[in-house]
Amino acid sequence: MEHNKIDTKVKLIHGFSNKTRLQILECIKDKEKTVSQIVEEINGNQSNISQHLACLKGCGMIVRRNEGKYGYYSLRNQHIRDLLEMFDVVLDDVQHDVACCDRHID
Repeated sequence: MEHNKIDTKVKLIHGFSNKTRLQILECIKDKEKTVSQIVEEINGNQSNISQHLACLKGCGMIVRRNEGKYGYYSLRNQHIRDLLEMFDVVLDDVQHDVACCDRHID
C-alpha cells in the first residue's frame, strides 16, 4: 500500500482512538446534537468537547448544521456509523484479550 495512504489511514484511526472523541461519536451516532447536549450526555468540559469536535470536523468525520444560534453535530455519513458498529462487533470477539492486554498505550 502506498506510504501516503497508510499515513492518512493512521490519522483516520487516530480520530477514533481518543476516549473523548469516541464518546462524542457514539453520542451523535443516532441523532444530531448541540455542543451543550453532548457536554451533558458525556459529562464533559465544554472547552475540551469543542476542541475535539473541531478535530473530528476537521478530519471530515462529523458535520455541523447551523440552525439559528445553535450548531448541530452529526456523523458525516453512514460509513462512519458502520465503522462504529463494526468496532462493537469485533470487540465482542476479542473483548477479553483486549481487556487483558498489558501492551496498551494511553
